[in-house]
Amino acid sequence: MKKFGVLAVLVGLAATVAAMPSPQEKPADWQAVVGKAVGYLKATQDVNGGWSTAKNIGVTGVVTTGLLQCGVSPDDAPAAKGLAYIEALINPKAGHIAGTDPKVGLQNYVTSVNLMALVAAKRDAKYQPAVKNAAEFLKKLQWDDGEGKATADDYYGGAGYDSKSRPDLSNTQFFLDALRDAGVSQDDPAFKKATVFVSRCQNLKGEHNDRPWAGKINDGSFIYSAAGGGSTKTSDAPDAPLTGYGSMTYAGVKSMIYAGVAKDDPRVKAALGWLRKNYTTDANPGMPPQLSERGLYYYYHTMAKTLDLLGDDTFTDDKGTKHDWRADLLAALAKRQKPDGSWSNPTDRWLEGDPNLVTGYAMMALSHCQRPKGGK
Repeated sequence: MKKFGVLAVLVGLAATVAAMPSPQEKPADWQAVVGKAVGYLKATQDVNGGWSTAKNIGVTGVVTTGLLQCGVSPDDAPAAKGLAYIEALINPKAGHIAGTDPKVGLQNYVTSVNLMALVAAKRDAKYQPAVKNAAEFLKKLQWDDGEGKATADDYYGGAGYDSKSRPDLSNTQFFLDALRDAGVSQDDPAFKKATVFVSRCQNLKGEHNDRPWAGKINDGSFIYSAAGGGSTKTSDAPDAPLTGYGSMTYAGVKSMIYAGVAKDDPRVKAALGWLRKNYTTDANPGMPPQLSERGLYYYYHTMAKTLDLLGDDTFTDDKGTKHDWRADLLAALAKRQKPDGSWSNPTDRWLEGDPNLVTGYAMMALSHCQRPKGGK
């Protein structure tokens, strides 16, 4: 009897241990994750105050924005040094925030992220003139009648790397992020024009997208660009189907809401339907398995910003499961954070092999993962 009694106790103990959360299941600590990231960024800051400035002058804007949005004071290093670097890029004559002699192909992206950083510093008296000038500069880059593009043209309303580059949804979403941060009204023509382009990037045949390819997949997802007959990044093959993917679909939803498109609009509902079917923090959904982490950290920050904008604490997938998206994103980022506090993407596409840029994206995502005051 004693033997069986001991066995029963052991079985019971095993069951109890199995029911207990493992150390890996313990919720991640937001402050600890952010603190490690800040420590890493302090250690990798360039002498000139920026990050990875030899690779791309836009990385500093992403990193500084992430730091400030996560609560680092603009008076504290490394944010103060990052802001000083960005201040040196303000070009009063041209209006942009991309330096004295910037590469033309970087003016939109760099000006947008640097504008976002200046706004995040919350020093309106100091930075408002530069922010206002930058917003007006960005508007001039948008493809419209000023570039000889009528509404029917598939370039119309979009923004590219500059006023000469083919527009795409990635550049357009940063362009709209910047205009919104600058206080430009959703009724401004720039938002209305952008909605034309953004709607045409959606796999949804209808009054807002009459492109020849729009109804072939028709699942509500968004592709990279509607210009030039459409393009996507789910494949490098020139004749690949125009399948949508997560980062661009979240970007499409966010951009339309910025422009005042209602949440019950068929375009938003179709996009959210696709996102519900493809809810994940393990991959950039829509990408094929071998490319599942392509643009993953860009996806994280776009996902976080969009879900925060939607205003719900949970996101319900197509099976009816409610997800605490903040906790899911925080857990995904905590799992991928390296011991030194950084992140990097082994799928080195779009500069995501650079740990400074990716850590900036992660910080931008984390800034939306804090529970709102008064939230559960």
